Amino acid sequence: MTGVAQPTPEQVRAAAEALKSAVDRHLAAVERRQGESDPAVFAAYDELASAAEAYDELLYDVYDEVTPFEVPDRSEAEEYLGPENPDAISVLIRRDYLVKDALTLLDHARRADAEAGEPGGGEGVETTSTALAVLFDVYDPDEIAARAEEIGLESGDSTLWVTAIEQAEPGEWLDAPFDDVDPQGVIYRFETSTAYEDDIEALEEDLR
Repeated sequence: MTGVAQPTPEQVRAAAEALKSAVDRHLAAVERRQGESDPAVFAAYDELASAAEAYDELLYDVYDEVTPFEVPDRSEAEEYLGPENPDAISVLIRRDYLVKDALTLLDHARRADAEAGEPGGGEGVETTSTALAVLFDVYDPDEIAARAEEIGLESGDSTLWVTAIEQAEPGEWLDAPFDDVDPQGVIYRFETSTAYEDDIEALEEDLR
C-alpha cells in the first residue's frame, strides 16, 4: 500500500458541482463583458478551466472515465522568447464577422451617412462594401463589436495579440502592418471562438 488516500465518489460529485458553478460564473461574466479584454472574463475562464481539469482528473481516478470536452488553456501559446523589458509593443487584433442581414446593414449605413451631414448623405450607399466602409468610418471597432447584431453583422472568431517589437520609425510598417509577426514575441494572447462555446455547451450538457 502506498499510504496515499484515493479519491472518493463524493469528491467527484463535489468537483462536478464546483464545475457547474464555474460554468455559471463564466457565463455571467461573459454576459457582463466590458470590452474585448475584460479581466473578469479572463478570471472566470481560468477558474472554469481549473474546475474542468479537476473534475476530469477525479472522474478518471475514481471511475476510469474521461470527459468529452476540453477547455483550451490560454497559457498554451508558444513559449515567449522575447525581451523581459521590451522597449515597444504592438497590439494586433483580428475580429471576423458574417454579414447576417445586408438590408439592415445598408439601412444603418445610410442613416449614419446622412447624420454625418454630408451633401447627399446616404444616397451613395448601395452595396455591402460601401455600407461597411461607412460604418467603420463612423464607429470605432469596439462600438462595431458591441453593436454587431444591431447593424446586421454576426460576430465570429476574434483574437488579440500583444507582441514585443523593435521600436519602428513613424510610417515604417504601414505598407505591410501584419507581416513578420514572431509568435515567440507574443507577450499576451486571447481568443474568443464559437468552437470554445461549443465545448462549454457540451460541458453543460454532460453535467445535467
